[in-house]
Amino acid sequence: MQEETYDIRRLAAFLHLTPAQVMRLADRGKLPGRKVSGDWKFSRAEIHHWLEERIGISDDNELQHVEGVLDRASPTNEEVPQIKELLPLDAIAIPLKARTRTSVITEMVETAARTGLLWDPPKMIEAVRAREAMHTTAMENGVALLHPRRPMPGILGQAFVAFGRTSSGIPFGGSRGDLTDLFFLILSVDDRGHLRVLARLSRLINDATFLQELRLAVDAVEVRRRIEERGEELCGP
Repeated sequence: MQEETYDIRRLAAFLHLTPAQVMRLADRGKLPGRKVSGDWKFSRAEIHHWLEERIGISDDNELQHVEGVLDRASPTNEEVPQIKELLPLDAIAIPLKARTRTSVITEMVETAARTGLLWDPPKMIEAVRAREAMHTTAMENGVALLHPRRPMPGILGQAFVAFGRTSSGIPFGGSRGDLTDLFFLILSVDDRGHLRVLARLSRLINDATFLQELRLAVDAVEVRRRIEERGEELCGP
């Protein structure tokens, strides 16, 4: 199957920019693209990876803008799921017993598989490890947002999220040697859904008070309640 591409006009509509703005970004090397017979072409997969990287370095206002772009690009009758709706109680592990980067990934995937919604845990473990080998998803605030490089709909019953917390921080590849103790695993069935969940989670974890609440939560029920409360603060019930 031929890879889907955007031209300047279609990408401008998707990003809710003007064609002139997209052209300037492309000419300055700020967008991943290539010229074909003098015209800019943009791979949909590369644009989604570009958005993923942008999400990772954005503040709350920028994250709201990214969410808005993704929401407007969605079918008009498609509801935006809250994180609480994507996080089954069975997919919450407190504590994770893992003490290494490799074992965290394995245990997070096994936690997700308890739901019955993930049909091939070894394949997912391999994909998440490969993504982490490219560039760690660990951040300075002690959170890692694990996920495979691309959505894997063939081994998922539906999109969902898993959460785990180790009893203390472990080395997980943070750029400054920061330790990580809170882990989300994003399991998506399409690129847009992945980016929407990534942007929403990124907004949640920008709040240090919320992260402390997750660290003090005594069980899975409290974790999901805290996530529900924080989600309603950001977006309304």
